[in-house]
Amino acid sequence: MSEITDRVGYAAGEIWRYLSENGESTPIKIKANLGLSNTMLYLALGWLAREDKVNIVQFEYSYKISLK
Repeated sequence: MSEITDRVGYAAGEIWRYLSENGESTPIKIKANLGLSNTMLYLALGWLAREDKVNIVQFEYSYKISLK
């Protein structure tokens, strides 16, 4: 794997752990609590979505993210 792929995978793991401990959240809350850049946040959420690990539901002008 490349360095960027490793970083995205690590961020995906951090997001998974955050959701496991805190339950459903929004991207803004996840970003703030984990200190991720927008790019890394959405790359990692895409990784988790592709692996079918998260539910992503549109909510008002954002999304709610939860574990499956």
